[in-house]
Amino acid sequence: MNAPILDEHQDPSFAELNLAKQYPTPPLESVTSFAGLKGRIRHHYELASEYYYSLWGEHLHHGYFLDPADTKERAQTRLVELLLDRARLEKGSNVLDVGCGMGGTSRYLAKHHGCNVTGVTISGKQVEMAVRLTMDEAGVHVTNNVAGDPMKLAAGSARFLELDAEELGQHFPEPGTFDCVWISEAMSHLPEKKLFFQNAARLLTTNGKLVIADWFKAENLTLEQFEADIKPIEDGMLLPPLCTQTQYTQLGQEVGLQVFSESLDISSDVAKTWDISWSLIQSPALWAFAFSQGRDGIAFLQAFRAMRRGYANGAFRYAVMVFQKPVKD
Repeated sequence: MNAPILDEHQDPSFAELNLAKQYPTPPLESVTSFAGLKGRIRHHYELASEYYYSLWGEHLHHGYFLDPADTKERAQTRLVELLLDRARLEKGSNVLDVGCGMGGTSRYLAKHHGCNVTGVTISGKQVEMAVRLTMDEAGVHVTNNVAGDPMKLAAGSARFLELDAEELGQHFPEPGTFDCVWISEAMSHLPEKKLFFQNAARLLTTNGKLVIADWFKAENLTLEQFEADIKPIEDGMLLPPLCTQTQYTQLGQEVGLQVFSESLDISSDVAKTWDISWSLIQSPALWAFAFSQGRDGIAFLQAFRAMRRGYANGAFRYAVMVFQKPVKD
């Protein structure tokens, strides 16, 4: 980690509208409990999901940019395809999509891979949007659709539930329910990551796959690097402490899972996501609205710059990995 730390005067985005300087992040007033953090995350998605959809479309995850001509939409589906390739997921699999957002990945897996997908999210607003978008894609409009009802998409199906990812064990009491647990950029929001790994291992069938794409801090950061590059991301993106890739590998192995596909760091191929995102939020009205929502609104927008800075300095990382539930001896 010897890359120089960029400051705001070296960041070309700083001059775009000078909004980041006009709306600095207020000091953190108090330490938030994990329970309080979870409530703030739920509120954030209830408030911002329609805006996210207008900004990024149906997928709420990074794009995997392999071609200079890639649109953000193509790059996002490339990421899903990369995970499918790394997992070697069989068509028709029964999939639990944790942190499904508005259901973009759930619909993709159902429509293009014949999977039967259960998407779960902490946000009731996202469930509402996921159901609406899925009915639109299926060409079916059922006024009395109940959240949780499967909706047919080509050879697969998708259904959506409002559920805290740390309550999977209570909601799905039967072990061996899913061929795949898929979690893309959601585990970094979970305070109790070991609990998630335990629940995933229990819910998987024998030989089932846990498929992960997530945000990480780099190994062996100095305090200066952490304070400059990671802390603003954790603050603005409402994250408990970020883990390293090695820590995820250890957590998976501790609950009896085996590494099926080694951690693949694709930071350089996804970093463009935040260049695009920063360009899309250069609206004085948006920053004024964020300011009206209190500290979390401004910290969130400031975190867009922090993500770019973290990638540029190498302190913030993005990786994909796959675990498998082994046959019992």
